[in-house]
Amino acid sequence: MRQELLSLPKTLADDVAKNLVMVAKLLDEDPEKAYGYSRVALRLASRVAAVREAAGFAAYAVGKYSEALAEFRAARRMTGSVELWPVMADCERGLGRPEKAMAMAGEPEVQKLDRAGQVEMRLVAAGARRDMGQADAAVVTLQSPELASSAVHPWTARLRYAYADALLAVGREDEARDWFARALEADQGGTTDASDRLAELDGVEFTDALEEADEMEEMTEADESAGVRDGDAGARDADGARDGDGDGVRDDEGPAKG
Repeated sequence: MRQELLSLPKTLADDVAKNLVMVAKLLDEDPEKAYGYSRVALRLASRVAAVREAAGFAAYAVGKYSEALAEFRAARRMTGSVELWPVMADCERGLGRPEKAMAMAGEPEVQKLDRAGQVEMRLVAAGARRDMGQADAAVVTLQSPELASSAVHPWTARLRYAYADALLAVGREDEARDWFARALEADQGGTTDASDRLAELDGVEFTDALEEADEMEEMTEADESAGVRDGDAGARDADGARDGDGDGVRDDEGPAKG
C-alpha cells in the first residue's frame, strides 16, 4: 500500500493513508464508520488499488454486496491478483446468486490461491451449497486435508466450526458436537461462538449477572415504593381514626366539652 500511495502528492497521500488506517481500525468494531472513512479515501484516490480494496471490504462489512463486488473487481483489474476471489464469490452469495458463487469455485483462479485462500473458497462454496438447499453436499464440500489436519492455522477454527454447523444441519448432532469442541480448541482468538454452540447442544443455559442485578435493583426499588405508599395510607387511616366523624375533634378524646 505504501508503494501505491507514493504515486500521490505527499499531502494527498497522507490524507488517504489516515482514512485507510481508520478503515482498518474500525472495520470490526464499527463497520458503519469504517465505511464512511472508506468513501472519503475513495473520493481522494479512486485509482489506487489499496483504496478500492479497502472500500470493498468496508462495503462488504455493512452488507452492500453489489458495491463491494464492484470495488473488488476494480482492485483485481488494477493488480491482477486472485486473492480477492473468495470474497468476490461470497458477494455473489450475498446478492442471492449462490449458483454464481459455485461456478467461481470451479474456475482456474482457485488453483492460483494460496492455502488460506483455498480454504476460504471452500467455506464460500459450502455456504453456497446450503443456500441452494444442498445440506449434505455442503458437508462433503468441507471435507478436506485441511479439515483432517491436527495443525492449527488462522483459518482452522472457522473451518471446523463450519463443518460442525453443516453436520448439525443434516441431523448429525453427536458429530457436530465433537467438531464444535475441536473448533473451540483451535479458536485462540475467539473468532467463533463455538463455546455457546456447545453449551446449547448440552442444554446449558447462561444467565447474565448484570441483568439479574438490574432486575433485583428494580424489584427492591418497587418494594420500597410500595412500602412508602402503604405507610402513607396507614398514616391517613390513623388520621381518619382520630377524626372519624369530621367534627374536628379526635374521637379518642371523648365528647367535646361544652
